[in-house]
Amino acid sequence: MDIYHGWCDLKPGVRDMTFVEAFSRYMEHLKRDGKVESYRLTRRKLGLGPVHLGEFHFMIEVKDLAQLDAAFSFVATRAAPIEGEHHSVNSLVQNIQFALYRDFPDAVRKEGEERF
Repeated sequence: MDIYHGWCDLKPGVRDMTFVEAFSRYMEHLKRDGKVESYRLTRRKLGLGPVHLGEFHFMIEVKDLAQLDAAFSFVATRAAPIEGEHHSVNSLVQNIQFALYRDFPDAVRKEGEERF
């Protein structure tokens, strides 16, 4: 699995549950259409964590980079209804940062090919 991570803060005046509802609607659409496998949304607790990463953290799991690319291409069409769902999330957040990680060792890893 590849895991697409995002960290963000809410724009001033945005209610936390408004963001949660918009994010869940958007992700459920992508999941229902087979564009992502699963997702998770978390929030920093007790102020613990690097400030530059934002208060909210989401993880989107995809089978491989092909599935992630298909999800990006689907959203990039900007067609209804996915564009409205994407915009409803994007319009609520600021200071967003992304990263891409993979399970390790993954299925393509060959035994004896360690890097030191």
